[in-house]
Amino acid sequence: METIDELTGQIRGCRLCSDRFAATTTRHQPRPVVWFSDSARILIAGQAPGARVHDSGRPFTDPSGDRLRAWLGLSATEFYDRSRLAIVPMGFCFPGYNAKKADLPPPPICARTWHTRVMAQLPNVELKVLIGAHAQRWHLNHKGPVTALVQGWRDHAPQVFPLPHPSWRNTAWLKKNPWFESELLPVLRARVRQLME
Repeated sequence: METIDELTGQIRGCRLCSDRFAATTTRHQPRPVVWFSDSARILIAGQAPGARVHDSGRPFTDPSGDRLRAWLGLSATEFYDRSRLAIVPMGFCFPGYNAKKADLPPPPICARTWHTRVMAQLPNVELKVLIGAHAQRWHLNHKGPVTALVQGWRDHAPQVFPLPHPSWRNTAWLKKNPWFESELLPVLRARVRQLME
């Protein structure tokens, strides 16, 4: 069985999508962002790094990350403590933009190649925070609308919390669904705090 150091080294060196990324409007090279440890008790499973994360090499270093940390009730120091919190997106690299400057989806080859192997290295995870449809599809085999799954969050708590993406694009969604902040987030924050102590 491979060690976690061997696996993280292989992911950091992955260039499976070089041609795919070179063909996007950003014409960038792969830069896998790897952020997990086998001692982590909380898993953040998202979609893929954005352009700012591609530049920084650190997950959620953007306004979405600010909102996510607020949702979780975590400081930046706590959030980036790999010994307690793993961040494993469905694609480890920024996928690029389409012609309309929208983020492309994570290439499925990334999850097929790495995700099962990474999950095998995270035996202590007690909470999965699943952000967006791609992560929810892989971890829960959910193929329906994100809103319906998030509305049914009690069916999965306290081990799993499905969330919408914390992007500014979802600000209207948050206003339309006030129960998310009044009902789901307090329970999620309490569970996160319990596991961070």
